Amino acid sequence: MVADWLSDYSRARLQLWITDGAITVDGATVAPRYRIKGGERVVANLPEPAEVVHQVLAEDMPLNVHYSDDQVIVINKPAGLVMHTAPGNLSGTLQNALLHHYPLLANIPRAGIVHRLDKDTSGLVMIARTLESHFSLVQQLQDRSVHRIYDAIVDGEMVAGGTVDEPIGRHPVDRKRMAVNEKGKTAITHYRVVNKFTRHCHIDAKLETGRTHQIRVHMAHIQHPLIGDSVYGRRNIPGRVSEKLKKLIVEFPRQALHARELGIVHPASNEEIRWEAPMPDDMQQLLDGLKVG
Repeated sequence: MVADWLSDYSRARLQLWITDGAITVDGATVAPRYRIKGGERVVANLPEPAEVVHQVLAEDMPLNVHYSDDQVIVINKPAGLVMHTAPGNLSGTLQNALLHHYPLLANIPRAGIVHRLDKDTSGLVMIARTLESHFSLVQQLQDRSVHRIYDAIVDGEMVAGGTVDEPIGRHPVDRKRMAVNEKGKTAITHYRVVNKFTRHCHIDAKLETGRTHQIRVHMAHIQHPLIGDSVYGRRNIPGRVSEKLKKLIVEFPRQALHARELGIVHPASNEEIRWEAPMPDDMQQLLDGLKVG
């Protein structure tokens, strides 16, 4: 459990901190093999800043802060913004911006980022401001209790909503892609048709699990890939639409996916709290074009 919570550290480092009493359970030092039963208070007083962020530079970048208190920050991420740094991509990320606006996040794994959106997916992401809230939010993700609903605009005519319950893992040939894979991890997406157009649909997609590229992979698997998805999609333009709409679909620059709703149990108050982010302009313009046809 602690290894999941502090996933940016090696198990050897975590075991050393547990033995030294830097990580305690209900105020007591425990053995590294101690198993969390649930309900305990785990506190980590780490002796040094998080390994992942100590080389990451803080950058003065704008942030669209949707909500903030002393435990949680919710950011409305624009499409095109990478979540966190990686080799060869050490600047211009949400992680860099968070470290500028909230310097104390340097002491939290990945600057408090507990879940991810793809670079070209817009919408709400939550950030933990303390190690205790980080632990709580990671636990809620693992328990599948985090409320997450996305707007998606997909190719094809759907009859009704449904559920895709198919495991997702690495593509057997292209390791940069994900795929429905019997050896993959459980992945469940519930979807509901919001509006139907000529050969396209606007849907709500509710995540029960949170696998990499889950909605994109699941929708492509049932032959309804997202408009603009250059990895899993297709440019299947119906002949019965205007040239203006064809151009709008072909030139749409990203997967049409927006994380609209996010809900958690607040780590401090234990109250359920939810947020909602409006449809971004580019997806609204796409929907307006689809309505005209």
